[in-house]
Amino acid sequence: MRTAVLAAAVTELATTGYAALTVEGVAQRAGVHKTTIYRNWKDSDSLVSDALAGHFDSDIPIPDTGSVDDDLRALARSLVATLTTQAGRALITTVLADAVGHPRLAELKQAVFDDRFRRAEPVVTRAVERGELPPDTDPSEFLKALAAPVFFRLVLTGEPVDETTADRAAQVALAAARAGVLSAA
Repeated sequence: MRTAVLAAAVTELATTGYAALTVEGVAQRAGVHKTTIYRNWKDSDSLVSDALAGHFDSDIPIPDTGSVDDDLRALARSLVATLTTQAGRALITTVLADAVGHPRLAELKQAVFDDRFRRAEPVVTRAVERGELPPDTDPSEFLKALAAPVFFRLVLTGEPVDETTADRAAQVALAAARAGVLSAA
C-alpha cells in the first residue's frame, strides 16, 4: 500500500502540480481510501515530502570508467535523463518553487542536493587522485558547475535539455576545474 500511495503521489504531482494535489486524488490514483493515507501521513505536505524523498532517493549510478571525461559525461547524462521526464520536471518545479512556503519541502530540497553531491564526490576525488584535475579541486563546487547549465535551461530559460547539453556541461566543468577556478577556498 505504501509503495502504491507514494508512486501515486509522484504521478499526481507530475500531472496536477503541487498546488492542485489533493489527498483524494492520490487515494483514487492509488486505489485506496483517503483514510488509509491519513492514517499514514498527517497531511498532503508530509505525503509529498515522503514521495519526493523516495523518488530522489533512488541510487544514482556513479560512473568509474577510469577517465574523468567519460565519468562526467555519464554523470551529466544521467542527470539530464532523470530531470527531463515529466515526473522529473514536475518534481524539480515542486522542490524549487513550492518549497518557499513549505519548510518541510525546503528541508527536503536541501537534503536531496546534499545527498546527490555527496554520492557523486568520488568521481571528482578519483580524478584528482589520477592527476586529471588539480589537487585543490573542490568536489562540491565542481559538481555545482556541472549541474548548473542543466538546471539553468530547465528552470530558467526552458530551453531543450539533451545529451548535448550534458556533454557541454561536463566540458565546461572540466575546463573550469583545470583552469583552477573550482579550487577549495
